[in-house]
Amino acid sequence: MGKKLTPRNQDYSKWYNELVVQADLAENSAVRGCMVIKPYGYAIWEKMQAKLDKMFKETGHENAYFPLFVPKSLFEAEEKNAEGFAKECAVVTHYRLKTNPDDKTKLIVDPEAKLEEELIVRPTSEAIIWNTYKNWIQSYRDLPILINQWANVVRWEMRTRLFLRTAEFLWQEGHTAHETKAEAIAEAEQMNKIYADFAENFMAIPVVQGKKTESERFAGAEDTYCIEALMQDGKALQAGTSHFLGQNFAKAFDVKFTSKEGKQEYVWATSWGVSTRLMGALIMTHSDDKGLVLPPKLAPNQVVIVPIYKGEEQLNQISEVALALKKQLEEAGISVKFDARDTHKPGWKFAQYELQGVPVRIAIGPKDLEKGTVELARRDTLTKSFVERENVVDTVKQLMEEIQENLYTKAKTYRDEHITAVDSFEEFKEVLDNKGGFIAAHWDGTPETENKIKELTKATIRCIPLNTEKEEGSCVFTGKPSAKRVLFAKAY
Repeated sequence: MGKKLTPRNQDYSKWYNELVVQADLAENSAVRGCMVIKPYGYAIWEKMQAKLDKMFKETGHENAYFPLFVPKSLFEAEEKNAEGFAKECAVVTHYRLKTNPDDKTKLIVDPEAKLEEELIVRPTSEAIIWNTYKNWIQSYRDLPILINQWANVVRWEMRTRLFLRTAEFLWQEGHTAHETKAEAIAEAEQMNKIYADFAENFMAIPVVQGKKTESERFAGAEDTYCIEALMQDGKALQAGTSHFLGQNFAKAFDVKFTSKEGKQEYVWATSWGVSTRLMGALIMTHSDDKGLVLPPKLAPNQVVIVPIYKGEEQLNQISEVALALKKQLEEAGISVKFDARDTHKPGWKFAQYELQGVPVRIAIGPKDLEKGTVELARRDTLTKSFVERENVVDTVKQLMEEIQENLYTKAKTYRDEHITAVDSFEEFKEVLDNKGGFIAAHWDGTPETENKIKELTKATIRCIPLNTEKEEGSCVFTGKPSAKRVLFAKAY
């Protein structure tokens, strides 16, 4: 057990960093800006992966794998994409080391082993994938191609934070090819809906679905759809994006198909992805000053059973009951850990599982054996109750649903209370500085105004919500006409 966490209201950033490390989710590595995801953190990511993977396959997508390296010439083919990622690229220039003639214990790059063409470590895979699709697509019969890959990518970030922004991170990236524009747009919209469904029903995180403005779009996209979440410190976090790429990549890589009418046409494309950044969203949406709070659907251990005993005999009696309970709960589809380690006291274990966000804790002591009860503690509300042993399975099953729902409702209430409509720039700045959250304001639609607001306040347009009603108004900054409100916020 580490020391107590810095309270959120004292230093939110410090609280977050301490929580990630103390809850055993991840740590910084020997490589600058890169993290080690520890088993407990990885177990949560695996649950996310499994659920998303199922959702992708249910909508007809298949998994494949493409190279980690992208030849520089391919990377340059789609100009906007290359320009958008150029500053974050790690580049491989040589393929061999040799012994330093001046110091045999050291290695140096062999100047003779220079690559003929430099390789980019993928920051995103559009270039290598569309170069591949060129060979796969000849006719309309070859379409659509619906492919996803689970991979790591590298974006050389200068300021890093565990899960939120690291030089290397894990993600999935979908890349699809379509016969028509309408089909590609429908695909991009469908995937954004899948991300929203996953965030809300699995991670218990309410999100706003919207479109990005031109300056916030993915490099090389015609349109970027997104899901935006709000963290407890009033900052927004982009939790997932889905891009309609038009024919930009098809034209860059000359990917054509023969249509039903026998004409040569360029393919329409999408790409979409979520990353280990979702771990950051999960932590910052639900957790408290005692540690991580996990929605049951994502918890590696949904229940932990801790025995309270003196001596071997008591432990044996309690273990018998605990193991029988564990078996019953597992048969009901609930994941359970029985912690009978004698190296730590029960109090230490309670604090540890609280820190790690286990949804339900069951304690069994000698008095519980006499009474035929157990003590149940909920992580979300920190409340305790005694439950008859025969009712434990039903109670826990019900609690799993209740906790999942409670976390979503709590986060949604916070989010809804932090969407503020403003009509003047003074009000805009005041809300941003004192309350935070999303600011619903009119915008004149120009990148100049957007950039000026960002320059003055550090707030960006997070999205143009998909469900926004038309509402005539005046831009909060220039006073020019505007047809609807957009959402501004400071963001991670």
